[in-house]
Amino acid sequence: MNIVLFNPEIPYNTGNIGRSCVLTNTPLHLVKPLGFSLDEKQIKRAGLDYWDKVEVHIWESFEELVAAYPESKFFMATTKTKQRYTDVEYGKNDFIMFGPESRGIPEEMLEANKENCITIPMIKMGRSLNLSNSAAIILYEAMRQNDFPFAEGE
Repeated sequence: MNIVLFNPEIPYNTGNIGRSCVLTNTPLHLVKPLGFSLDEKQIKRAGLDYWDKVEVHIWESFEELVAAYPESKFFMATTKTKQRYTDVEYGKNDFIMFGPESRGIPEEMLEANKENCITIPMIKMGRSLNLSNSAAIILYEAMRQNDFPFAEGE
């Protein structure tokens, strides 16, 4: 499993997601531009003493990332679909992508990948859940479907 943050803006969210990635043996892919420096203390603070253990891959573009993994599925988390994150089947080498906190994944990317758009159900009062919470919710469902492969070395 892989987590992708497309143009992340908030270092605390990236740090929290990095911590979840370490503890589930999940690579973290960051697609530029980033809204912060990876050297910032906020990202390290949010990731606590796990940040140096995160398997981080930096990509210049989403197209570059997809070209490197042509056989993988890329699921896109969005509030603009009715397909729930629990309605799809995740493979061990799939990617779960999240957009920038302030605007989400661009419409044209969602439109081009309609069948792989997923959402977390919630009441209509708010725009969306926190990015790091959303990543953890969907990542753990994907891991559950694959019998928690990181748990083999418990």
